[in-house]
Amino acid sequence: MSLDRLKKLEARFVGQIAAALPSHTAEIDATSSLTPQDAREVLESMIGARQLDLAAHELRAQGQGHYTICSTGHEMNALVGRLTTPQDPAIVHYRSAAFQLERARQVPGTTPLDDILLTLVASLDDPTSGGRHKVFGGKNLGIIPSTSTIASHLPRAVGIAFAIERRLHLDRSRSRAAAPIAVCSFGDASLNHSTAIGAINTAAWGAHQNLPVPVLFVCEDNGLGISTRTPDGWVESRLRAQPAVRYFAADSWDLGAAFDTVQAAVNYVRSTRRPAALHLRCVRLLGHAGSDVDTTYRSNDEIDDAIARDPLVTTAQTLIGAGFATAADVLALHARLHAEVLAGSQRACATPRLTTRAQVMDALTTPFTRESFAARGAALSASLPAVAANAPGLTLAQGINQALTETLDGEPGALIFGEDVAKKGGVYGITKGLFAKFGPSRVFNTLLDEQSILGLALGAATQGFLPIPEIQYLAYLHNAEDQLRGEAATMQFFSQRAYDNPMIVRIAGLAYQKGFGGHFHNDNSLSVLRDIPGIVVMIPARGDDALELYRAARLLAVHERRVVVIVEPIALYHSKDLQDGDGRWLGAPGRSVAGWLQPRVYQPEATDLLIITYGNGVWLSLRAAAQLEREQKIKVRVLDLRWIAPLPIDAVLQHAREVPRVLVVDECRVSGNVSEALAAAVLDAGLACRFRRVNAADSLIPLGDAANLVLVAEAEIVAAGAALLAR
Repeated sequence: MSLDRLKKLEARFVGQIAAALPSHTAEIDATSSLTPQDAREVLESMIGARQLDLAAHELRAQGQGHYTICSTGHEMNALVGRLTTPQDPAIVHYRSAAFQLERARQVPGTTPLDDILLTLVASLDDPTSGGRHKVFGGKNLGIIPSTSTIASHLPRAVGIAFAIERRLHLDRSRSRAAAPIAVCSFGDASLNHSTAIGAINTAAWGAHQNLPVPVLFVCEDNGLGISTRTPDGWVESRLRAQPAVRYFAADSWDLGAAFDTVQAAVNYVRSTRRPAALHLRCVRLLGHAGSDVDTTYRSNDEIDDAIARDPLVTTAQTLIGAGFATAADVLALHARLHAEVLAGSQRACATPRLTTRAQVMDALTTPFTRESFAARGAALSASLPAVAANAPGLTLAQGINQALTETLDGEPGALIFGEDVAKKGGVYGITKGLFAKFGPSRVFNTLLDEQSILGLALGAATQGFLPIPEIQYLAYLHNAEDQLRGEAATMQFFSQRAYDNPMIVRIAGLAYQKGFGGHFHNDNSLSVLRDIPGIVVMIPARGDDALELYRAARLLAVHERRVVVIVEPIALYHSKDLQDGDGRWLGAPGRSVAGWLQPRVYQPEATDLLIITYGNGVWLSLRAAAQLEREQKIKVRVLDLRWIAPLPIDAVLQHAREVPRVLVVDECRVSGNVSEALAAAVLDAGLACRFRRVNAADSLIPLGDAANLVLVAEAEIVAAGAALLAR
């Protein structure tokens, strides 16, 4: 249906221009700064975008194309592309073909029509994603690829604005006269999503405090979210209601006025370094996507009214009326672009596609070898100051603090931020003293919004910083997990590694806080993190583990461009003892760096029983091992995984071959966590070993002593170990 309507729109355009028929044409004000060249080139990008939409539907009908969410009716976003520059990082709406075509005009040697056609057919030659997805973008264009459909890119855009200003602050030699701004665009329905509201609120929160946040939010409002109508006046009311965000509005069927408004909005953000919202009213001329039959929820009169405001027709007629072009000029331009896109479509269909799993996954992360990682680790270790032989042991909290100090000392772009991390030093004192030592430009508090905290990290990483954000509790991550899943993990994948966002995300988590806080402070599931392709997840159990793993995380982020998440067991932060008063949970400070997927082994010579565990499970398992050794007269090897994603499977299997009685102590819930993966690995490898696992119950964690009823207990580990030995 959309293809038929597109063809009718094509015929209408040609007919209206050829017959010089009137439409919703607006005159260009005599004071407008719009030049004839501006007008002609913007129209060229708009027509090019419409031709790409036509090609998308025709390719889909031929079985060659895969994407039919079109830019038709939104072509006036070309003005935003024209009036910003490739030095202004942009993350755009999925109806932004005209924006990309106009941006590309500023970059000599680009072939934007061909590039977009290649992405439509998922071609291996697609210069942006290499055939992995239909995305607008390109590093040379300053457009950061995004597959967002619900404004999940807006927190990153705010983070980019923050990072731009931080760069200007650090490099005082750069002129601020034409300083970059961040640009992001989204639809009217997405404005209602918590991610959009949170991002705009964060920008306003900063601007309210006179902090520079140079971001332009562009809401492209066609009045519909698929079939759900946006109430009349809602977008304007919502955007005007946001404090400290300047509101601008323009109609996409009025070229002259829209040009001046977009220019005013861009100039405002660039000159004041404050956020602004551009409300660009558009029209929906087709269904939401190729499969959407919009006549089921739109009347013919409504569709006809939208067609009467077709921005291609009104813009072309405005040019003709102003004497900027003749009807013959416009028709010739249309014919040329139609022919170019048709020829480009044929070329795109002849290009190769992704054909192997390895090709698809090649861009998931930056590849490296164990050997190269070990060499970097050795170099980092050698660069650290010597440790005194009588240096006191470190708690887990102290080890993390020392590791963060090392990172801030060694990486000038490292930034630590989150709720309460500055003067207070975090809820548990982990960042204590860092604010005083490194100052508020490197250690600072944020507002209480996990989406915005991670968005700030994403934006800062994209601009070359090493962000180390803190999520105060693991359960709070669920408010914002898509910032890791849909934004962080996809960045290299959808840009063929042209863009990345390395970071170290700190999360206080897991259970065993003696009944404090209930499930929001004792989240005992890692499945949401382990399920994200490409990210690295670590859990240190002791102070020396923290030093080794944080140093490894620093290498992974800085050199291997990885997203690293470190879950810190809250219950072990300040522990000193394994048994009462023995001081055996203090870690000796050293200069070691954890090797890639290198677990920690306690009693490696033991061969009677192997316990595989992590986090709080290490403390519990070592205590249980001591009891088993006393009562069963056996030796127990305890393997602390430390690496949770990816798991150190090779090491696990090697130890399981040496000790064929394997007990997995997984402090997280039975379903969806580490023990399942380890059981599958042992089964896949065909090992002839006895296997058993102990997990927490599939339950939320209650308050008080009742928490112990659903968590793994030391006695359970002892009983499971004894049962394995008895079989």
